[in-house]
Amino acid sequence: MQALFIGQTYIDVTFITDHMPVGDEKHVASDYAVSFGGNAVTAAFCCAKLGIEPDLIATVANDWLGRMFQDMATKYGISIHPRKVKTSSLSFIMPKDGKRAIVRCRDDEHIHPFPILNLTGCRVLHVDGHQPDAAIHYARLCREQGILTSLDGGGLRSNTHELLEFIDVAIVAERLCEQMDMTPDAMIPYLKSRGCRIGGVTMGEHGLLWYDENGAVKRLPALPIPRHRVIDTNGAGDVFHGAYVYSYLAQPEKGWQHHFEFARAASTYKIQRLGNEAGLPTLANIEAVKQEFQIGRKKEFWD
Repeated sequence: MQALFIGQTYIDVTFITDHMPVGDEKHVASDYAVSFGGNAVTAAFCCAKLGIEPDLIATVANDWLGRMFQDMATKYGISIHPRKVKTSSLSFIMPKDGKRAIVRCRDDEHIHPFPILNLTGCRVLHVDGHQPDAAIHYARLCREQGILTSLDGGGLRSNTHELLEFIDVAIVAERLCEQMDMTPDAMIPYLKSRGCRIGGVTMGEHGLLWYDENGAVKRLPALPIPRHRVIDTNGAGDVFHGAYVYSYLAQPEKGWQHHFEFARAASTYKIQRLGNEAGLPTLANIEAVKQEFQIGRKKEFWD
């Protein structure tokens, strides 16, 4: 085991439509995709696609959607440690104009306790706050063992404040700022106060506001992708997390500026594809994005 991810499993149904029917109306979508979903789950698949196959503690139901998910994980070489639920969770996602509307059907009533794993060889833990008992257990354990801990703070969970005490790298969404009645700028000192040595806020087209090991606050602009090329922004943050985890594992000697630039290229690739699976980049895809926007020069294109 090199990396352990913990999250809530979804099957995502993503469709493009210019009209939402009401009443007894019917309408045909122009395109659709079906794939795995969930914050840490999608991040785990991204890490696997890039070349490092992680372990994943995820909710799994004994139904046909659960079996489909396990087939997907097998395809990517991900070791699933299932936590049983009664029914699979679904997301219906409607991307439009760089935004996305989502309807979710979720079963997070866990039938059994979370599995206890041997962390020998593990170098990164990534959690999204789902399965809060498992997240806090493994975050505390990894902190004790000197294993890097990472959080996708996509939203406020029951134990977010407590969990942050055991997180090294906390990259949160603007949604968490809104739920905590904070601006992104105010979130930075809050993350510092919780002891996170790297922290930041993803802000979509406005890029990443973050601070490094020395506490220096920086801005990483989003790449200027033409609006007509943006197809589906759902999952872009999850890909960002999975990509920086991979980058840290593959090149631990590099700094977090490098890891986040790598992840930025990965998420830029994602938003140009429909659905999570189609949006998972390879190393070659990420290099192509970097080449297109000339990333890697001493001075970047916006300087």
